[in-house]
Amino acid sequence: MLNIVFLTNSWLTSFNQPGLCITVAMLLHYFLLAAFTWMCLESVHFYLALVKVFNVYVPKYVLKCCIAGWGIPAIVITLVLIINKDFYGNGSLSKSHPYSNFCWIQNNTVFYISVVAYFFLIFLMNTAMFVTVLLQIHYVKTRTQKTSRFWKR
Repeated sequence: MLNIVFLTNSWLTSFNQPGLCITVAMLLHYFLLAAFTWMCLESVHFYLALVKVFNVYVPKYVLKCCIAGWGIPAIVITLVLIINKDFYGNGSLSKSHPYSNFCWIQNNTVFYISVVAYFFLIFLMNTAMFVTVLLQIHYVKTRTQKTSRFWKR
């Protein structure tokens, strides 16, 4: 959906309908955040599968992942819309981007908080999960090598 909204954004912007532009910008923002959130959920799943191998039963795991994957971005979008729906709009209406014909976030502060900071948090979480998984794999490998040396003696 992110790709479809992104590819149709310029065409939908050409209709010069402010409500349509706000909707397209909001959908683009939502699906971008959803993609980041699902990437984070994949790293959590990776962690559970490789580090917490046993006793990891989580009741209604897929439902909880879906609620987080689709709900957290919805909360961010709702907050932006509640604060000011005019944060979304057509870039060609601003003097700093006179030739852009694209509906997106118009306020730099909102962009940096709701996209860049969100991505940075996801990136930190994924990095922490990755390092933890690597350390766990190294620990298992080291333990296996020690055990095999013991049996060889």
